Amino acid sequence: MSMTDPLGDMLTRIRNAQRAKQSDVVSPASRLRENVLEVLKKEGYIEDYEKKNVKPGIDELHIKLKYHEGASVITEIYRVSTPGRRVYSSVKDLPRVYNGLGISIVSTPQGVMSDNDARKANVGGEILCQVF
Repeated sequence: MSMTDPLGDMLTRIRNAQRAKQSDVVSPASRLRENVLEVLKKEGYIEDYEKKNVKPGIDELHIKLKYHEGASVITEIYRVSTPGRRVYSSVKDLPRVYNGLGISIVSTPQGVMSDNDARKANVGGEILCQVF
């Protein structure tokens, strides 16, 4: 059965694993998911991720979650732009998450990046998700 929102599925897996205090979580692989995980790793919200080949043509992402003093580093993670409602923003209208304490992950013509990097590159795009 096909999945309608693969990125939303990965974010939900991360959210559920952190509520259950698990150290890692597995998600099917895709290029968009890898790009979002790269931004989360660069911003310090996850420890690491690794792409593993399960069968020929089928890859999985193994995500190591990050905790600080027993509490998960990610307090909130949710999808903004959904398959039924795409949310786009110009560079001057990019939202600030908790007054700059969190990040928005934006898909731009120059690739997937955080809202701060998008402001520096002076590009807007589709707001994929927000993390705090």
